[in-house]
Parts: sequence; structure tokens; C-alpha cells
Amino acid sequence: MLTRIAASLAAGLAWLGRHGTQGFALSIFLGLALPQFSAAARPLLPVTIFCFTTIVFMRADLGIIAGLLRRPGKLILTCLWMVGAPVIVIGGAFLVLGRDALDPGLLLGLAILAAAPPIMSSPAVAILYGFEPSLIIAGVIVTTIASPVVAPMLVELLAGAAVPLDRWVLTLRLLLFVGGGMAAAAILRLWLGTGRIKGMKANLDGFGVLMYFTFAIAAMDGVTRAALDDPRRVAGFLACVFGVSVIGLVASYLALRFLRRSERFMVGYGAGQRNMGMIVAALGAGVPPSTFLFFALAQFPIYLMPWLLSGMAGRIRRDEAAADGA
Repeated sequence: MLTRIAASLAAGLAWLGRHGTQGFALSIFLGLALPQFSAAARPLLPVTIFCFTTIVFMRADLGIIAGLLRRPGKLILTCLWMVGAPVIVIGGAFLVLGRDALDPGLLLGLAILAAAPPIMSSPAVAILYGFEPSLIIAGVIVTTIASPVVAPMLVELLAGAAVPLDRWVLTLRLLLFVGGGMAAAAILRLWLGTGRIKGMKANLDGFGVLMYFTFAIAAMDGVTRAALDDPRRVAGFLACVFGVSVIGLVASYLALRFLRRSERFMVGYGAGQRNMGMIVAALGAGVPPSTFLFFALAQFPIYLMPWLLSGMAGRIRRDEAAADGA
């Protein structure tokens, strides 16, 4: 009986994994459609972030990453770009507009967006698109490992004195998230073995979609009411997050000519899609309501872009395959 249940669950996860881009897009709208569960699910945000971190470290190909580290120039430039590009874009906007012109909650939200590491699902999206994922996996891992030290400094730098922030508490909590995820991933790698983990690709993709669905319900807490009460504010927040996403993708694709097209595409994806949830979860109850609303709306490009960009990614994949076969 238990064996049949486990097999059914594995088959269900595999089905979700095979429809990953559609699953990401559907999750955000299901989260909006179930507002009655959002407040109850909000405490699960740290759990989902921990699961994302564990899966990425568990699936990392250490041999490929070691090869990149032996010739680290490309990886170093990629990581510097993924950390620096959002800071430059949002920091430049702060200089033009002035921090005093922004609501403190929005100011903190934008600072978190810029300072956060690339979204943990970037490698999963690369795999769903059929791209070789080693560079984006290594870039996400390196920047995530560095985030407990780098992210709090960048948040404080960008937000300034307008938003009180205990940088050292945030650093400690991020260390617990990242270090705990790495430890759990190491245990699972030893237990399952690399071959079995690779064989579970569709199941792990499906588990990722399931976690994103849970995350979406938790993140959508209060969004439907905010959209009804103040649609102009919600529209402005959405314009900000989609703007950062598009600028990160386009700037990376145009600037990083030393990378393959698929690598430029995925580095741009990571530069524009940020793991705000890690910092928001670490801040806990101290997140202002307007910052949480901005964080919730920042999930829309994260959930919709894998589906919206699938046609472009398919063309890049076919062009590279044709060029490699020529």
C-alpha cells in the first residue's frame, strides 16, 4: 500500500516537472485565487526557501563547478555582474529620484530586490529550457553562499538611514538559511548518490513546482485586497519589478558577449529575477506591509517569465544546436 502511494506521488511530481513552465505560471494565479489560505500559509515561507536552497545544492554538479573554478575568469565576471547589475540599476534610480521621494517600505523593497542573490529557480529554468546549466548553477551557488555577508551590506547601503535595519541579525539568519540548506543537501547527496539524484530529475522539478505553489499562496497574503483598495499603487509596484526584470535580461544579453547566447540569456534571467524571499524570510515579522506587498508583486515576473520567455529560449536552443552541428 505504501509502495503504491509513493509510486503515485512520484508519478505526480514527475508530471508536474514535465509541465514546469506552465506550472510556474499557474501557481501565481492559484495563489491569488486562494486568499483565504494566504495568511495561514505565510509561516511556510522560510520552509519553502530552505527547500529551494537544499534542492539547488543537492543537484549541483560538483565536477563541472570544480572545472569552472579551475579557470575562474568567466565565473567571477558572471557573479560580479549578477550581484552588481541590479545594484547599479536600482541605485541609479535612487540617485535620480531621491530616497526621500519614495515610501520607506517601497525603498526597502527595492533595496532588497537589488541586494538579494539570483532566484534559486534559475538553474531549474535553464534545465527546463534545455540549456547547459553549469554556469548559472555555479553562479547561483557562489552568489547565494556569499549572500549572508554581501546582501545585508547592500541593503543597508541602498536603503540608507531611512529604513532601520539590524544588519548583523540579518546576516546571522541568512547564514542559518544557506548553511542549513548546504548541510541538508550534503546529507541527501551522501544518502541518495549522484546517479539516483540525476535519475530523479522530473520528480525534483515537480517538487520545485509544488514548493513554488506553496510559496505563491504564502506570498500573495494581502495582494488581492491591495489590488482592490489601491490599484494604482499595485500597478506601479508591478511596473517596477517587471522593469528590473526586463532591464536585467536585455542588458546582460547585450553586454556579456564573452558568453554563449544561452548563457547570456540565463545570466540575464538571474540578474533580473532576485531571491527576495530569502531576505524577507530572514527579516521575519519586521517587514513593513508595503515592503511585503512589493515582495509579493515581485513574484509575478518570477512565475510568469519562464512561460513568457519559452519561445525565445527555444529559438536560442535551436540556433545553438544548429551552430554546434555545423
